[in-house]
Amino acid sequence: MTAVPSRSGFPDLLKQYRVIICCGSGGVGKTTTAASLALLAAEEGARACVVTIDPARRLADALSVSALTNSPQRLDLDVTGELWAMMLDPKQTFDDLVGRYAKSPDQAERILGNSLYQSLSANLSGTHEYMAMEKLYELHETGSFDCIVVDTPPTRNALDFLDAPRRLTRFLENRFLRVLLMPTRAYLKAVSAATRIFLHTIARVAGTEVVEDAVAFFQAFEGMEQGFHDRAASVDRLISGPDTAFVLVASPRSDTIGEALFFADKLLRAGIPVRGLVANRVLPSFAGTSERREEPDETASYPAREAARRLSQLRSNLAELENASKQQRARLGELEGAIDPGGPFAVVPLFPGAIGDLDGLHQIASELSRS
Repeated sequence: MTAVPSRSGFPDLLKQYRVIICCGSGGVGKTTTAASLALLAAEEGARACVVTIDPARRLADALSVSALTNSPQRLDLDVTGELWAMMLDPKQTFDDLVGRYAKSPDQAERILGNSLYQSLSANLSGTHEYMAMEKLYELHETGSFDCIVVDTPPTRNALDFLDAPRRLTRFLENRFLRVLLMPTRAYLKAVSAATRIFLHTIARVAGTEVVEDAVAFFQAFEGMEQGFHDRAASVDRLISGPDTAFVLVASPRSDTIGEALFFADKLLRAGIPVRGLVANRVLPSFAGTSERREEPDETASYPAREAARRLSQLRSNLAELENASKQQRARLGELEGAIDPGGPFAVVPLFPGAIGDLDGLHQIASELSRS
């Protein structure tokens, strides 16, 4: 059995990197881990911000606030540093991005009011993930925070999260987009007739209104492509750059460990090392317990025989728990090679009940801080 290292080092990791991206499969405790890491950074004196792109209320509930918005809000906590928190609003972030790169308020208004834009900004595949990266980049560039901790979607969606800047770039370079922009460019008037025939063919299938909305959207978008392209490239550099560390979050279940190994391999192929690992909800060791089952003395009194029977059952239960604990730690040992040599590997025990408040986050932060 490969031993799980009794090391942490997360305080050092939080000081070394300005951006921490927590990733892993669903249900392994990424949200609480992200919040706990940000809380630990604040306890260590940093100005920290935790960002969730999960629309569920779990982060707000864990931080004991009524709601989180698309802008960071400071929490009233007794810590050396500061803890801020926010929940991504992809639509609002996209709207802000349009406003930033529009050449005039009128151009921004035409895009924001376009029905195709309203649909794309809410439903286009990858928009959620890219806007999370955009918000992360925005927070990073302000220089307002020493540490930004990001809670991501489940693992395989988090791969979209990594690829989102590149996909936006590919979309902006798409030939169909450029065809739709052609009718507005004087130097391409010669092909406008062919473009109109092409669009007329599409209109017969999708409907004239859909095509008109598409043309209006892309025409309104004209001239903004380069700004979006440059921004996407900057976001991509931040994700893979020296300021950013990826932390895997897993539980001892075989399926979540498989997901973690899958994601670690994808990161490695992209040239991005996994800097740390958090294993949540791990059973403690019950070493020293005995499987010995003593037969009750039939000559003893009934209370004595009943007490002996219960003691024997408890020993058996403890032995089963120790066996389960060994199996969990053997599975976790498979992950040791997935992270950077010497990187922090924290084992967070299974706590009674769900972690859903600040006291629980303090408990996890305490486990993460141990050397």
